[in-house]
Amino acid sequence: MTMIIEWLKAVLYGIVEGVTEWLPISSTGHLILLEEWLPFRFAADDAFMSEFWEMFQVVIQLGAILAVVLLFWIRLWPFSFKKTSREERRSIWTLWFKIALASVPAALIGIVGDKILEELTGKDINGWVGHYTVVAAALVVYGVAFIVIERRRKGEVCAVDRVEDISYSKAFWIGCFQALSILPGTSRSGSTILGSMLLGLSRTAGAEFSFFMAIPAMAGGSSVKLLGFFSWVGDTGVRVPAQAWVVLAIGFVVAFFVSLAVIRFLMDFVKKHSFASFGVYRIVLGAIILLYWVLTR
Repeated sequence: MTMIIEWLKAVLYGIVEGVTEWLPISSTGHLILLEEWLPFRFAADDAFMSEFWEMFQVVIQLGAILAVVLLFWIRLWPFSFKKTSREERRSIWTLWFKIALASVPAALIGIVGDKILEELTGKDINGWVGHYTVVAAALVVYGVAFIVIERRRKGEVCAVDRVEDISYSKAFWIGCFQALSILPGTSRSGSTILGSMLLGLSRTAGAEFSFFMAIPAMAGGSSVKLLGFFSWVGDTGVRVPAQAWVVLAIGFVVAFFVSLAVIRFLMDFVKKHSFASFGVYRIVLGAIILLYWVLTR
């Protein structure tokens, strides 16, 4: 019975990841909160569970990434048989160069900066900012920003309506906004979509570019966390229970299938609606979190 409960928790985490990764409402923030209320308990070693959780919440993002790759395969794979002309292939390679450029700021802060901070202080970035108040504040601030920006842009004609028309400079600045998502509660997709809108992109172009940027960002972050987990296991000699791999696999698969549905939903949604409703959701959730933190601490 205990094992089934842990599997159900993994299903819930996969659902939350698949939904919140692509909507601008912060997947990390939601996972942190869910872990506070419903943590895994399949092992008694607190140190192991802490390391496993750090790895789990990042690695299940790979499932979400696969959904992007599957849905946009034709547009992202330059060697597809459907790409018959040099111009089409060149356009895809150009898009990948822009994605790579946009990934640099987050890589420098999220990987290099995180490692340096951990060596200097003994805690990584999440160790310093992974707190209720940070999550709540980020949810509220970005929620207000979405509402304000949507109102200011109402009736305006967007300068960029297609991902292919994004300039290298705009791609880099969108990447800088992505780097801000190192703070839990900001949302990687929320930061990049917000930055895209400020830079004159349409909601559709901003959402699509955010999806594409997720591939190297999340694949890199997942790889680093997974390697770090294996390194920790090797150094400590801790035995990883089979239950851990089952839980990880369940979260991964569920995140993949849920992401397929959510990405389709969001692409249809942004064609007809603004992001203001997500802003309202963020503000309400942030207020609830702050109230919970005050009442329980």
